[in-house]
Amino acid sequence: MARLSKALLTATISLFAAANAFVAPNAGLASSCRMGGLCMSTVDVAEKVDIRNIAVIAHVDHGKTTLVDALLRQSNVFRDETQAAEAGERVMDNNDQERERGITILAKNLAVMRDGVKINIMDTPGLLGSHADFGGEVERVLNMCDGVLLVVDSVEGPKPQTRFVLDKALKLGMKVLVVVNKIDRPAARPDYVVDKVFDLMMELGATDEQIDFTTVFASGLQGIAGMEPDNLSDDMTPLFEAVKSCIDPPKVESVEGADLQCMVSNIDYDNFKGKMGIARINKGSVKNGQPVALVRPGADKKTGRLTSLFVFDNLGKKEVDVASAGEIIMFSGLDNVEIGDTLVTNEGGVTAAEPLPPIAVEQPTVRMTIGVNKSPLAGREGKFLTSRMIRDRLYKELDRNVALKVEETDSADKYAVLGRGQLHLTVLIENMRREGFELEVGPPVVIFKKNEETGEDEEPFEMVEVRVPEEYSGAVIDLFNTRCGELQDMGISDEGENMSVVKYLIPTRGMLGLRSEMLTATRGTAMIDAVFDSYRPKIKGDIQSRDKGSLLAFEDGIITSFGLENAQDRGKLFVTAGEETYKNMIVGIHQRPNDLAVNVCKTKALTNMRSATKGITVGITAPIEMSLDSCVEYIATDEILEVTPTKFRMAKNPEMLKKGGKK
Repeated sequence: MARLSKALLTATISLFAAANAFVAPNAGLASSCRMGGLCMSTVDVAEKVDIRNIAVIAHVDHGKTTLVDALLRQSNVFRDETQAAEAGERVMDNNDQERERGITILAKNLAVMRDGVKINIMDTPGLLGSHADFGGEVERVLNMCDGVLLVVDSVEGPKPQTRFVLDKALKLGMKVLVVVNKIDRPAARPDYVVDKVFDLMMELGATDEQIDFTTVFASGLQGIAGMEPDNLSDDMTPLFEAVKSCIDPPKVESVEGADLQCMVSNIDYDNFKGKMGIARINKGSVKNGQPVALVRPGADKKTGRLTSLFVFDNLGKKEVDVASAGEIIMFSGLDNVEIGDTLVTNEGGVTAAEPLPPIAVEQPTVRMTIGVNKSPLAGREGKFLTSRMIRDRLYKELDRNVALKVEETDSADKYAVLGRGQLHLTVLIENMRREGFELEVGPPVVIFKKNEETGEDEEPFEMVEVRVPEEYSGAVIDLFNTRCGELQDMGISDEGENMSVVKYLIPTRGMLGLRSEMLTATRGTAMIDAVFDSYRPKIKGDIQSRDKGSLLAFEDGIITSFGLENAQDRGKLFVTAGEETYKNMIVGIHQRPNDLAVNVCKTKALTNMRSATKGITVGITAPIEMSLDSCVEYIATDEILEVTPTKFRMAKNPEMLKKGGKK
């Protein structure tokens, strides 16, 4: 019945579309069309029927990367089964952190051939919880596409972060091909999921043409797909055919010899060729060795000559002599290329085309300081220790991380790094740690901005959806209420598993550290999805980040079992016997709100006296293992995090101790 209602609505939409077609029968004359953000009027356009440029978007764990794997394996990308086995699972997640975290962090390009049609596929970051921090990657990728594959779990349906990217795709005028993945799950409910996608697109203001979407049902894990949930093919052929028939080919100017114009949307680096730009050619063509320029509104042009020109081929790239409009290219020869530049021809020192509007991405919402490690145990492990090395690495990151910003601070040893969220910044810190850096990291701080009309301070708010067993819903509501959250909705999950769904609008300040507290309060059962909502008037006063203080080391030294035995009565510990510590280093969580110094280096006094109970000791409780993300969530405004290639140590900020405590 649900799918029938959608069919009736889409049939009505098709009738309106057919009526409109009689008004403008000349398909070759476009009154307006999307050309990578450029609007053109009354220009003859042609379609590159042998190319499709698509982005794959989905909520994390909805099987996006596994689905792309299946497309690759059925496109003769691998020579034989041996090579396919060597590639392993989740071929596109080739970054160490991506494989460990189970999410896609960096956008990737690949291309497959199917029946004479080249399909350029852009794999985009997953967006669970604060994975919306990687929205900068998504926004750049969409700039190179003509349509999107929206992958949705057959049980869960569209999630809050699905809305985030889908909204941007719809506003760019893209068609959407819906893939209901994991259709082989026992609890699959395809009719419900299709209806939810339809409702979401209506809510986002999709056009009649966009709402009349095609749905493919698939199992990426098994590599099968079909147009009906109960009638699947033996392979992914139905999905390939749907891409070719439902996603529009690139529209390019049919004028012969049109001037080159393409937007640089991504950056790569090659040890031999240097910095390389990735762009989609909006119009014209480009040749290898051609003199070109990089231009952008209000900036000086940067000139040079292409030394190499590539197009994407399977998982890699191949060098070509010429590429034309509609194709996605990678080029080298301009070391000062930046994301947002427009590549144009520069014959005789004259640029032939105007720059395109630069890529607009969401502004940063969270700031952290990253600087030189100054702890008493600094310099023992890292290879890169100085402020100059840290500065060079941070500014190098700006070349390809368009959503990141770096600012100088009052101290020559610290830099303010601004990003889309806590996870966005911790991924950078983790990469630097693995490269051999030692760092001193400050707590995450929300970025406020002033309303130009009212002059009032505003702060970012997030829309949070939590699914949790009914027995823990009260604990979740209490946590949100203590952090100035506003209840938006509450009910029972449609999945029928005695799960409650709680939706809150909460300041980003309140979300800092909330995730770990909520997992503790719900015994790890809470499923948390959060996405940036808007800037709203700043809530007056401080928002409580945590309700317990820290256990601090009383002195420098080696931690002993005897010292831990006495300290564990005061709270939960982070450290083990044999580790080095220093004064005011955080060794655990105090069971009360205030901080407490404990002597974890205390040794047992020597004596000649013995008793029947002398050798009996209380067992030492296993310490809490703190990851980088856990440490960043834990530290308060007067605390810092020491990051080395092998260790994370938290401590009181010496500078704030000198000033007399918290600011």
